[in-house]
Amino acid sequence: MKKIIMVIFFLLSKICKNNAILKSLKNNKIVLNIITKKQEPHLYHKLYNNINYNNNNKKNKNKSKNKSTIKKKEKKEACFFYINNYKKGLIDEQDNTLILYKRNNLINKRDIIVENHKNLKRRKHLLKLFISKNNYIYNTKMFSSCINNNCNTNDGEIMKKKLVVEENPQFIKKRLEKFNEIKEKRKQELEENFDKLRKPITIELLDGSIKSGESYVTTPFDIALSISKRLAEDSIVCKVTYLEKVDVELCDIEEGDDHNEETNDTVDQKSKEDNHDNNNDYNNNSYNHIMKSILWDLNVPLLGNCKVEFINMQSEEGQKVFWHSSAHILGSSLEKLFGGFLTIGPALKEGFYYDIFLNNFSINNEDYKRIEDEFNKLVKENVSFEKVICTKEEALELFEYNPFKLELIRSKIPDNKKTSVYKCGNFIDLCLGPHIKNTGKVKTFKVLKNSSAYWLGKKENDSLQRVYGISFQKKSELIEYLKFLEEAKKRDHRNVGKILNFFFFEKETSPGSCFWLPHGSKIYNKLIEFIRKEYRIRKYEEVISPNVFSCDLWKTSGHYQNYKDCMFLFNVENKEWGMKPMNCPGHCLMFKQLNVSYRSLPVRLADFGVLHRNEISGSLSGLTRVRRFQQDDSHIFCSMEHIKQEVLNTLNFIFYVYNLFGFKYELFLSTRPKKFIGQISTWDLAEQHLKEALDAANIQWKINEGDGAFYGPKIDILVKDSLNRTHQCGTIQLDFQLPVRFNLQFKNKEYVNNNEQNEQNEQNEKYHSDDKINNNNNCLNHDNLHNNEKKEFKDPQNHNKDKEHNNIHDNNLLKHNINEEGLLKKGFERPIIIHRAILGSVERFVAILIEHTAGKLPFWLSPRQAIVLPVSDKYNDYANYVYETLNNNLFDVDVDISVNTLNKRIREAQLKQFNYILVVGEKELTTNTVTLRDRDDQNNQHVYTIQELIDKFNKLLDVNSMKFNQINEYNSKPSI
Repeated sequence: MKKIIMVIFFLLSKICKNNAILKSLKNNKIVLNIITKKQEPHLYHKLYNNINYNNNNKKNKNKSKNKSTIKKKEKKEACFFYINNYKKGLIDEQDNTLILYKRNNLINKRDIIVENHKNLKRRKHLLKLFISKNNYIYNTKMFSSCINNNCNTNDGEIMKKKLVVEENPQFIKKRLEKFNEIKEKRKQELEENFDKLRKPITIELLDGSIKSGESYVTTPFDIALSISKRLAEDSIVCKVTYLEKVDVELCDIEEGDDHNEETNDTVDQKSKEDNHDNNNDYNNNSYNHIMKSILWDLNVPLLGNCKVEFINMQSEEGQKVFWHSSAHILGSSLEKLFGGFLTIGPALKEGFYYDIFLNNFSINNEDYKRIEDEFNKLVKENVSFEKVICTKEEALELFEYNPFKLELIRSKIPDNKKTSVYKCGNFIDLCLGPHIKNTGKVKTFKVLKNSSAYWLGKKENDSLQRVYGISFQKKSELIEYLKFLEEAKKRDHRNVGKILNFFFFEKETSPGSCFWLPHGSKIYNKLIEFIRKEYRIRKYEEVISPNVFSCDLWKTSGHYQNYKDCMFLFNVENKEWGMKPMNCPGHCLMFKQLNVSYRSLPVRLADFGVLHRNEISGSLSGLTRVRRFQQDDSHIFCSMEHIKQEVLNTLNFIFYVYNLFGFKYELFLSTRPKKFIGQISTWDLAEQHLKEALDAANIQWKINEGDGAFYGPKIDILVKDSLNRTHQCGTIQLDFQLPVRFNLQFKNKEYVNNNEQNEQNEQNEKYHSDDKINNNNNCLNHDNLHNNEKKEFKDPQNHNKDKEHNNIHDNNLLKHNINEEGLLKKGFERPIIIHRAILGSVERFVAILIEHTAGKLPFWLSPRQAIVLPVSDKYNDYANYVYETLNNNLFDVDVDISVNTLNKRIREAQLKQFNYILVVGEKELTTNTVTLRDRDDQNNQHVYTIQELIDKFNKLLDVNSMKFNQINEYNSKPSI
């Protein structure tokens, strides 16, 4: 064995010139074995059959499991390695990079020997990877794994365990020294090339005026100051549109795309100018920005001729930058006070937070004052935000003390790429930026709350401390915001729902699933019934589909590959099944079953089926984030020429519903993203139809450039509640993918005209000749007749041959599990699916509605429409009579004949939000009337007879867009 190893080392010495490295390898403890199936099939299979783990006694127990796992991997990966018989991994044949099978595995490169691999070229490449200048190896496709010269297998865990919570940790000073070294290095590099880079430039302002400057010298703040001191003071950041090619250094570290403070989904309202150029790969660190606007720091020099727009705190972009900068100040405060490992600190829709690892230490309310004082201290110092570009290697050295930052760097920044870091006082953090000019911009700050969170949002990862904050430029704004929070707390649907006995949750028995009590169930059912009546008016067909499907269906639809983690899966009779998280695959099967022609289009299928999504327990929040819910879900199957009218009809449907509830709303058209399926011409035509529908709706709308789904463009509707908060409920999405994956087809006009009559005649002849033929056989013959007459051809949507081809990346999405290979029959066309929801999740809509109305629901939706109160027990019988009469007319009425005083019963009825209080006494008894007190107009009282009251209530129930149970006169005039 020793001789064999010596031979191997001899071969390695011929490949690698670095003899010192080979000498160090000879003393290694860990042996990395690499076997390829193609080159060494005998050893390859022998290795698979003899894998050992931590102890050899488990060999037989794990043998079968290992075989099955390997067989699945063989299809994609042709190489296998193991380390000392217990660490497993794979070699990716495509890019020759090492993939560690165990997540976050750290291995010392000095402990590695490569052997049993005859492909010298591959082995040389592997050696370069193991013995790289960067001292680590990783694979960007799968895990943030690495081999680092500075740490052992458990270095990350050791750092976490050794963490001591203390003020002013020692790593701050060392990090600052390293930052200054990098900064000085960048300064020297700039000075060396300054004569080449420096040139006169023109800066065009929003009003069309021109300012002069010098590239790499003039900053946006200089321009603002030259215009007015007020503009310079009010500006948070600027938006720059370069008019010539310039290299803009970007970084690939994105802070916190896994978080969502607000459980209500919202549309990320990115403008066209904020998106990266679609012709560049997202992982590149250098972009040529021409006619694309990007947010730019006020104190970072401009690079070329450009247009500049200054952004203040009144814009969403300005608020985001302001709160992101405030998050850095919060991070500095946390780090200085507690010394833990900071992770991510993003801006939210309102405010910001920062996550910090403190081991077993927990932040509590008593720490808020200390955090605020430290925050304000840095604000008073008015220190500047400094941006420095650094290499990946420099970033690793800069944050060598923090295992979380190291993981981000290794997993998100490719080799030989750069990232950016920002300094604020002694605090330094990875960040894309931009930021405010200095900390003095922040005038007031408050810690709002703290909670626990998981690293990267995954419950198997480390637990972190999350501190939320809010900041403003004026103290009055903070006072106003705190009042808003107080009002929002009063309206919180979880509190209101509990007080009014609408619903409750039981975390232990069914987390994320609501228990609807009688009064809450009435609200739920009335909402559904309202939408159901609108379906009848607007020609929708309601269907009922199964709750559980075979995973074969989810694989065909693509949900299994892309949505598996959010599904509830289980095995029955050795087959995998899944509870449906959405209705669209089931509706595709229904459309296929209907076998429609162009004359039947559009087909509008609506479903109130129960859906289940496996949300992580930490994200569950009242009715806004649940696991079990229902939607007013509908799918419209149509042709391209139907899109405009169907979208317009859907928009009018949405407007009617939202106007009924008093919501204000905004519309956004989300267009083709970088990664998409289908032809560009198809996308352009579909987007044009959506634009025309939006224009025809006579309402203002905005474009979210590149924010569409990969399968089609969409319209998102954001509603604003009474507290001016935005929520996304309604959506209209075009889908080109599912019709292909399920091979959905409809008979086109040409086919129907040529063949339909002949088919019918032939069926009639068969029916008359043999009346014993049953319906099933008729259907079978009908289908066979179609199949014999139709010649299949490829769908141009999947096989575009010209240069306007499908997006290459996303064509891979359609290579697997497409029913019948996506082939169209002759005389058939592919439908387009319009995914459409108005309420969205009924649960979530109820939550929004409760908070919008503070529990004071409109009469038609209220579960407590009226209550009858007798002035004394002497009139209880009449009170019961009124109650029974109204109840028999299908109104939700209660009666209170308790011994409490009338005033107390009135007060209780008001607290329960009854729409009307019906008081009865001697006068009402003798005249067969009631005295009505309106919840919304308590100063005025009116007397109604029972019949008048019933008529009034019936009129209040009439909220649909068309009246039912009436006969309209026939219009004999012919339609033109």
